[in-house]
Amino acid sequence: MRVALVAICMLFISVAQAQLNTAVDYNTVAARYGETITAEGLSRQLHIIAGPAMEGRETATPGQAKAAAYIISQFQAAGLKPGANGKWEQFYPLYSDSLRQSTITVQNKTFLYGHDFLADLRSGQSQNINATHVIYADRGIVSGDYDDYGTLDVKGQVVMIRDVMKKGLANDKGTLQDKIRIAGEKGAAAILVISPSAGRFSALNQQKLRTTGLYWEKDTIHKPNTYFITPTLAAAIMGINHSESLLEDLEKGKKIPATVKTPVHILFDKIATVLHPSNVLAYLEGTDKKEEVVFITAHYDHLGKNGDKIFYGADDDGSGTSAVIEIAAAFARAKKEGHGPRRSMVFMTVSGEEKGLLGSAYYTDHPIYPLANTVTDLNIDMIGRIDPAHEKDTNYLYIIGDNKLSSELRPINEKANNTYTGLKLDYKYNDPNDPEAFYYRSDHYMFAQHNIPIIFYFNGTHADYHEPTDTVDKISYALLAKRARLVFYTAWDIANREHKLIVDRHEK
Repeated sequence: MRVALVAICMLFISVAQAQLNTAVDYNTVAARYGETITAEGLSRQLHIIAGPAMEGRETATPGQAKAAAYIISQFQAAGLKPGANGKWEQFYPLYSDSLRQSTITVQNKTFLYGHDFLADLRSGQSQNINATHVIYADRGIVSGDYDDYGTLDVKGQVVMIRDVMKKGLANDKGTLQDKIRIAGEKGAAAILVISPSAGRFSALNQQKLRTTGLYWEKDTIHKPNTYFITPTLAAAIMGINHSESLLEDLEKGKKIPATVKTPVHILFDKIATVLHPSNVLAYLEGTDKKEEVVFITAHYDHLGKNGDKIFYGADDDGSGTSAVIEIAAAFARAKKEGHGPRRSMVFMTVSGEEKGLLGSAYYTDHPIYPLANTVTDLNIDMIGRIDPAHEKDTNYLYIIGDNKLSSELRPINEKANNTYTGLKLDYKYNDPNDPEAFYYRSDHYMFAQHNIPIIFYFNGTHADYHEPTDTVDKISYALLAKRARLVFYTAWDIANREHKLIVDRHEK
């Protein structure tokens, strides 16, 4: 009996020792590769990514394409595989419209875009209209038995309506957009809206009025161009000498003929350009759980140039991009030496973040790996600097979003930090009432919208945020390395654990 008891005790001791050894080995192996993420390596990467040759990496510019090519070269050198269906880049369409010329000529007087009228450059189509007359439909209301158009046939005609000066009037039915839509449905070739706000057009930035910037959802539904015109322009069309009180007079019931027999020439000439920036994806295949995928992301675009000034974006987000490259190399090194992750890894650097999370939005709308199999996105956006709140306590990192969708993710990240990196994890910006709303402002949010647990690693903003002075000489490389290693160790745990992260919360 005593011999049996001793044997059982020895067995328990043996199992416990084996478990301890396994844990020690696991931590030792993880640390072996995590420690290859060094300040020197990150500095080498960042000096190139945020160097002058990349010209600020603005999306859809040669600088962004140069940065993509460099990132690919580093993924290739690490031995990773192309992650976009056999290619390194997932290209996506972006559009940019610019105005060449736009005028409205009434008899012999020419009115100018940006001063006398405005149009929606993004939805407007190039057109050149010579109209012998204009149809005036007052407020453009069609509601129940009330119809400002009456028996008017406006198909192919230029229609003019007025916006009301006082919003919320009891007798004003429908929004201005409803009235514009109705005019379009009736077949108007162009819509002129007399706007009480038009007098402020000339104070706006005229250059910005003539370009849309980048956008990726192009509206393919044909709509007539809508021009918001000043009362002065409207008065010229109506043949009225005094325009100052035109809208007030119209609201008081001043009668205007339904057919205004004034010739009007409308010219709207724009250039529509299609651009093709890219997300860069590198892939590392897992072992027994390879169908499940762990994402590590950072955006590699920044603000580009303004004249001769380069917005280098060393912290935002050259720091995150450099970290993704070095983390990817560490995982690839582990796999070469027989310690590859159980789950597959995708290392994605995205463009378009500074334009409104366009690259990550495109990816999650056109996923290469099933979103249902995507375990997590660990997103790195600015981890190389110290914000003013931590000038006396620099060993910190903001953690955002880690408990929004999975109750398991925060404990994993905290365990990795307690075991390896010893940073002070600051959850200030994880507060749902955070006025800065950082949770919604980087690429992880596109994944969170699809119930994929995320962590956003962030050092906070500083005086050089979105300024040309965000340069490589201001980066704390030792701190950058420690923060990058935390992402590595968290990813290591998630990629190798037995069970996929649960999704048991739904705070998006």
